[in-house]
Amino acid sequence: MNRCYPPAPSLPGAPSRRKLLGFALTVPLMCLAAAASAQVDVRPFPANAQRGTLVVVAPPVIQLNGQADRLSPGARIRGLNNMLLMSGSIIGQSLLVNFVRNPTGEVHDVWVLTAAEASLQLPSQP
Repeated sequence: MNRCYPPAPSLPGAPSRRKLLGFALTVPLMCLAAAASAQVDVRPFPANAQRGTLVVVAPPVIQLNGQADRLSPGARIRGLNNMLLMSGSIIGQSLLVNFVRNPTGEVHDVWVLTAAEASLQLPSQP
């Protein structure tokens, strides 16, 4: 007894099941890609964020607005795409950033600013 039926003959010029399945799977992926590229241009920053120019000299030693400073242990530097950057990969580059200090005064969170973020004013500090 044969339980497998032969594939139904398709009409000439009609799309095959594989093509329809491929199309059905491709459309949602394209929608996800479009949604990912339409991300908000400005990230939310904490209320205590400050702005400055960061130059990594030799991690954890940095210059912030021309003054010697330090990154805290476990400091996070986020790039233009909000992904983490290693401090060693940006040695010597002068970057406009928003930053937050930890309770001991070391720089802990850093965000490299996009052009849209750099044009915005930070809320006034208390």
